[in-house]
Amino acid sequence: MPVPVPQQRSVPAAETSHGDLTLLVIEDDPAGTTITVPELSAAAGTRVRIRTARNLTEAARLLTDDVDCILLDLALPLTGGGTGPGTPTADAGTSGTGTGTADSGSLPEPVSERAGELAALTHVLGIAPQHAVLALTAQDDTELAAEAVRVGAQDYLFRGELDARVLSRAIRYAVERKRADTAQHQLTESRLRAQENARLERGLLPTPLLDGSGLSFAARYRPGRSRALLGGDFYDVVRTPDGTVHAMIGDVCGHGPDEAALGVELRIAWRALTLAGLCGDELLSTLQQVLEHERQSEEIFATLCTVDIAPDGRRAGLCLAGHPAPLLARQGLPARLLPYQDGGPALGLLPRARWPRRQVELGGAWSLMMYTDGLIEGRVGTGGSERLGQDGMVAMVNSRLEQGLAGEELLEAAVAEVRELNGGELTDDVAVLLLGRDPERIRRWGGSAPRSHPASSVAGRPLGVQRPPL
Repeated sequence: MPVPVPQQRSVPAAETSHGDLTLLVIEDDPAGTTITVPELSAAAGTRVRIRTARNLTEAARLLTDDVDCILLDLALPLTGGGTGPGTPTADAGTSGTGTGTADSGSLPEPVSERAGELAALTHVLGIAPQHAVLALTAQDDTELAAEAVRVGAQDYLFRGELDARVLSRAIRYAVERKRADTAQHQLTESRLRAQENARLERGLLPTPLLDGSGLSFAARYRPGRSRALLGGDFYDVVRTPDGTVHAMIGDVCGHGPDEAALGVELRIAWRALTLAGLCGDELLSTLQQVLEHERQSEEIFATLCTVDIAPDGRRAGLCLAGHPAPLLARQGLPARLLPYQDGGPALGLLPRARWPRRQVELGGAWSLMMYTDGLIEGRVGTGGSERLGQDGMVAMVNSRLEQGLAGEELLEAAVAEVRELNGGELTDDVAVLLLGRDPERIRRWGGSAPRSHPASSVAGRPLGVQRPPL
């Protein structure tokens, strides 16, 4: 009795009841498989739908999302069954054991001396990469069957040994093995992606080079994209041989992986140029050239803030490229914004822009907070119609200073409060870094501070002041 072909419709897998299976049989003689739907369903203990196709072209039409497993006769010829797009054809003059090819390169190069006998299987694996495949062979050819599994089939069956119980067990085994293989593949991809993200994270979130500077350091980073590890914000801090501490924070417009990669490139370029002795306008002009060569579109730009702290720690040079000004808190005084009237445009906007370098006085004991605009653009107020802004940020930081917070604790509290005021996760990336100088701390360490900690470690809180620095 031929295997019946039920009326077809494309049924998403989610619509099938739990435990149902759909089998697509591909062979040029449907009557050759004498197992009926009731027999197979009884053996499997659940409902089984069977579809049959006489050739690969017909199989492609019947291969819908609800198909769980494919039973392919390895003796299926490549020719015949229509001339539609993607129909496999054999080269003129090739024999049954030759190297058949498919239109548009749908069949790969031969993988073994028996590749011609597996050409149909290779084609099916190409058009159904997410489906379990069973190879069916008429003769007791263990070598061919094993080769079919090596090429990609989940299992093989001999026609002479085929019955409902064997087939039902093979279908379930093939489906579960395919699921396990897919899960393993996804796990491998996830691990590779995690390794790539870790490498990218090391590029965006570097370990500061501050040994011997006497300055404390803390940082916080929160990407705006859902489930993302990194965004387009970046920062870095290094100390050059002359004792100057150079700090930078920047923001590439956008939030995708391309923006994150560009942020890594700009940070590395900034560190290299800084260690080479460039600063101020010369450094920013060179960084703009790097951005222009590396960006994906001419509409991409980046804001930047650089601070060069003198070896004595009391003065600094400030350059702003379309970036918000840092926040300075001196010992016993409220935090305030540094001057920002002399800033230049963001990198990548004007081809011959200039960025003046402004001298600022820091004092003896101070803390300097540098941040990206994600910290000040969160919504506040009823209905979220207003943004926090720089004035709101200054007031928020000063209230935290009154509570005695400093260093890592201050940054953690500030980012948490901004998120709370926004009513949930921020849509923009947020990066904040904190540099501080405490003469008492420097004296305790004999003129230098302990080894700088990475961004995830806790910076020491200054001691013995009524209003602590940041």
